[in-house]
Amino acid sequence: MRAVASCSFGKDSVATVLLAKRHGEPLDEAVYCEVMFDADVSGEVPEHRDFIYRTAIPAFERMGVPVRVLRSDRTYVGLFTGRVTRGPKKGMIRSFPMCGKCYAQRDCKVRPLRQYHRTLPADTLNYVGIAKDEPKRLERLKDNQISLLAKYGCTEQDAKELCEDAGLLSPVYAFSDRGGCWFCPNAKRRELRHLYDHHPELWNRMLALQAIPGKTTEKFNRTERFIDIDAEFRAEDEKMPNAA
Repeated sequence: MRAVASCSFGKDSVATVLLAKRHGEPLDEAVYCEVMFDADVSGEVPEHRDFIYRTAIPAFERMGVPVRVLRSDRTYVGLFTGRVTRGPKKGMIRSFPMCGKCYAQRDCKVRPLRQYHRTLPADTLNYVGIAKDEPKRLERLKDNQISLLAKYGCTEQDAKELCEDAGLLSPVYAFSDRGGCWFCPNAKRRELRHLYDHHPELWNRMLALQAIPGKTTEKFNRTERFIDIDAEFRAEDEKMPNAA
């Protein structure tokens, strides 16, 4: 029987691999799907991507856990700029994904993972990073899915501490309590402010997408356009005592 761990390299999935090794659970590989912004730019927050490739993957391989990296042939920009083919908005640019119905999550992450899992034997065990204090998510586990965090009584905080102790906690947790693409419509203000302050080149790519005419929606998230958020941050900067 094969056993694979779905791994985003957030605290819960990394802790799952650590628990598997600590308790001698079978584990053949960790499977990671990297969402891409375009053909050359990752959708991962840069600090997290550096952590994945420079720290986490080498550490897993030293533990004897090979990492399989998957990528879709579709990208966020390709989906964003695609044309609607039916309905009242036919011919318009698809634009920003809807919160809760993210096409990037569906086409760039879930689909490649499902395609890969279909190549595995039917009885393959899939370890998923769900903590014991996430009962609603645990209830949705399928027969071949196992939470080692729940099995060994680990909460989300326990998972974070496991990763810290192993030197495998992503730096993303310094400014976010969640993982996710840097262009995610569910991103919280703190995450967006980090992107604005530290990665202006990525921020400007989103402003460029906002400027494309003929989109189905102008809103980046449920309430605001990306240029509105940009204006708010600029206004905040102007109010700072050390502003020029």
